[in-house]
Amino acid sequence: MSFPFKSISAIRGTLSTLKGKDLMTIGQLSKTELEGLLDLSRYFKKLYSDKSNVQSLPRPLTGHSMSMIFQKRSTRTRVSTETGMAMLGGHALFLGPSDIQLGVNESMRDTANVLSRFNDIILARVYAHADVVELAEYSNVPVINALSDLHHPLQTLADLMTLQEHFGADLTGRTLAWVGDGNNVLHDLMLGSAILGINVHIATPSGYEPNPDILEQTKTFAAGSGSSVLTTTVAAEAVKGADIVVTDTWVSMGQEEEYRKRVADFEGYQVNSTLMQHANPGAVFLHCLPRHKEEVDDEVFYSDKSLVFPEAENRMWTVMATMAAQLGKME
Repeated sequence: MSFPFKSISAIRGTLSTLKGKDLMTIGQLSKTELEGLLDLSRYFKKLYSDKSNVQSLPRPLTGHSMSMIFQKRSTRTRVSTETGMAMLGGHALFLGPSDIQLGVNESMRDTANVLSRFNDIILARVYAHADVVELAEYSNVPVINALSDLHHPLQTLADLMTLQEHFGADLTGRTLAWVGDGNNVLHDLMLGSAILGINVHIATPSGYEPNPDILEQTKTFAAGSGSSVLTTTVAAEAVKGADIVVTDTWVSMGQEEEYRKRVADFEGYQVNSTLMQHANPGAVFLHCLPRHKEEVDDEVFYSDKSLVFPEAENRMWTVMATMAAQLGKME
């Protein structure tokens, strides 16, 4: 889908409020800020995808660095962030569990204070949301939540960018169906969707519902944008009339001992061609990866309906936009 690109000066104006700010959750963003990050993501993708004259491309983050704390491993988060930071002229430093143990050998407060003296941004992919909140509390530089047990804002930015590329910039009135666990990925996706006026249908088994406070926040955003929120335990009911069908892993990192129980509890929630027949003609499929066959079959995952690989690529353009906005340097 092609649509007019905004000038960098116009985009900069929408993102001035994010300079120096943390990104903990999509729910903290205004509609203007969210749309601005998506505009900047598309701008960067268009600009930096052209490799014909790499040396002439702007490097707005030259001289800047970012520490990346990874309690939980990730292919897409690490590669997209390191590559994106390099494209913008900066340096990203990976700190895995063997390099740094948050709150173990050194307090969270001390870690935040030390890293703030070396780096211009701290990105953290953690288990407990409280950890990234504490980092942000004591950090003197912006913090990016690259995933916690409660939120995953960077994934939602990539998802929404992918949908805009497919359907157009205005997603108002579209319907997104979530089929699966009411987890961190859903939390930010339903918040971002409601902010942009996308109807949200959520199907989870009993006992796997999204966080009730975040669900209420989503409903508040939906009321403001004129969209709606539906919750059900029936996958087909959620998918009926949907333009977008999304699922995620049923067994997150740290839940491996629950595998058999969870797979049994999610029986009937696999996204397959039968389930997709309930969606609107032309409906698309998203999955943040890595994917397991019990969640979605090959027929859907590798079909023309699937946008999972553009979605994965867009993790890079959206984290680039986030870093640039936080530092107030976009060109």
